[in-house]
Amino acid sequence: MRLLVVHHTPSPALHTLLDAVLDGARQVEGVEVVPRPALTASPADALDADGYVLGAPVNLGMMAGALKHFFDQAYYPCLDATATRPFGVYLHGTDDAAGAQRDIGKIVTGLRWTRVHDDVVVLGRPTSADVAAAWDLGATVAARLTLD
Repeated sequence: MRLLVVHHTPSPALHTLLDAVLDGARQVEGVEVVPRPALTASPADALDADGYVLGAPVNLGMMAGALKHFFDQAYYPCLDATATRPFGVYLHGTDDAAGAQRDIGKIVTGLRWTRVHDDVVVLGRPTSADVAAAWDLGATVAARLTLD
């Protein structure tokens, strides 16, 4: 089983969240955890994965362009081939993530991916509870792969 972690990590806060997601996912035996920057993650990476964690900043309340770039590249190659695969999302912003959540929600609905964890949305500096939620996100999505 392979978990693809597509991330855009330009800030210390996002590095903290990414590290927590990866640590949580790597606790699940039998799952290969593959982190890829959103600007270099390819359709082949997405097709080779059994599940996904998506992480990015929220820019002006919207999904980061780097994550949009990943979806632009992978959407049609993955459209039928990846339906029902599990995924989760973590986002970091300053005051509002609703637009980013809406945008990502529309895309994953089109892909017919299965949300297996509530979005982890962190506004401001990550707290220990935020880091724990990111760890749980990684562990939960990885564990879901072992059930399918």
